[in-house]
Amino acid sequence: MPSMGPVSLTGAIRILVDAHGGDHAPGVVLDALALALERRELAGVMFGLVGLEEVIAPSLRERGLEARVELVPSQDVIEMGDSPAVAVRRKKRSSIHVGVRQVRDGKWDAFVSAGNTGALMAISKLILKTITGIDRPAIASLIPARQDTRTLFLDVGANVDCTSDHLVQFALMGSCYMQTAEHLSRPRVGLLNIGSEDIKGTDVVKVAANELADSPIEFIGNVEGTDLFSAEVDVVVCDGFVGNVALKTMEGTARFLADNMKDALLSGMRSKLGAWLARPALNRFKDKVNPSRYNGAPLLGLNGVVVKSHGSADASGLANAIGVAHREVREGLLSRINEIMSQWHTS
Repeated sequence: MPSMGPVSLTGAIRILVDAHGGDHAPGVVLDALALALERRELAGVMFGLVGLEEVIAPSLRERGLEARVELVPSQDVIEMGDSPAVAVRRKKRSSIHVGVRQVRDGKWDAFVSAGNTGALMAISKLILKTITGIDRPAIASLIPARQDTRTLFLDVGANVDCTSDHLVQFALMGSCYMQTAEHLSRPRVGLLNIGSEDIKGTDVVKVAANELADSPIEFIGNVEGTDLFSAEVDVVVCDGFVGNVALKTMEGTARFLADNMKDALLSGMRSKLGAWLARPALNRFKDKVNPSRYNGAPLLGLNGVVVKSHGSADASGLANAIGVAHREVREGLLSRINEIMSQWHTS
């Protein structure tokens, strides 16, 4: 059985991946690790795979990855339909439980999973706890914006009901993320609302806006849904109910546009000729809005790096989620969030 002791004696970043997370696991997970091992920006990273040894060990051997990916054994699997309560209480030897405990114990620097979102969040919060000053973790997602920029959108599903304090904490963490991982000197933060005017929105949003106006971040006030893709805001904050609906609406709209564009371009010989001439531009557009390119949602606010991949992500998308985890560790995101939360509570 593989050793469960400390993994790295070289100072290399160590990333552990859930073998059983996602719609097409474990095959797509192994494909993603093979891609990650070849990516220049991930050179020197130590990779691990947590899962059922009798299932994963033969697959690693078949793909020639046994010597390059360490197997961390678990004894159970959390299914996508399991409730968070069942996952937390009855499946304590699952790949998610084991993976998160490995991060807590300092054996791995980050954990990446495409598994059950509710279970991953509940287990991560229970085992890792939250950073001092953070009441609830938030799930963040990078989305494409104009002028080749990206917007960090949070919370996108972890917290259906939020207080003004929670929204302020999300804003502070989002600003930290864009400073640290995306290298923006002063990210512009907005609250998602039904209008840009100060009088709009719920009491929770209004109170949060007042508090953020006195915070150390660059708060630009309320923003609307049409601003999510603009180049005028870097972080957009809302509760998890609104964020999840908005994010899935974006994904559905992207698929709708792509399908209808394809039908229109293939509707006749003239359209097909135009499509052939415009192919380079169409490919650039397709790449820009491809959800796989932006896959990897960090669970911000935990005392450890945990990244959620979309359950339906392909190998490239999951490899991108691994890249998100790598950036968080490399850039010291946890230390930066701790620092700004400490400043906020002592100011």
